[in-house]
Amino acid sequence: MNSPVVPSSLSLALPERCVIVINQELSAGHAANAAAVLALTLGQRHPGLVGEPLIDADNGVHPGLIPIGISVLVADSDTLSHLHQTLLRDDEMDGVIFPVEGQQTTDYAAFQQAVRVVPTEMLQLLGIALAGKKKVIRKLTGKLGLLG
Repeated sequence: MNSPVVPSSLSLALPERCVIVINQELSAGHAANAAAVLALTLGQRHPGLVGEPLIDADNGVHPGLIPIGISVLVADSDTLSHLHQTLLRDDEMDGVIFPVEGQQTTDYAAFQQAVRVVPTEMLQLLGIALAGKKKVIRKLTGKLGLLG
């Protein structure tokens, strides 16, 4: 079996736009979980997305937030699959997927094992996070509605 290719560093410039697209069939709690998982992982992949610390009137220092914002949108399963396939072919953006197996267990090793037996094109997604050039991301997601 071939070892997976995992990039040690991303060659992309600092993303101009970030979006998270959640499966519209998810309940509010599952949607919030999926968005949080995707945002945390995307932030780890792009530490430059974290803004300067926030300083309040008492000189209290608080961690910086993402200065370009991050939209949380919804889509059906077919659209999520299309976004994933586009991500795999497009080197102008980066992304993170959250397969359905991620909410079927709390054991990360079991999650990894469950995903290992599913071919890429057969992955069913709870969500996807995309980061890249504003024009590229808008073209892909501009017609999707906000999570609400």
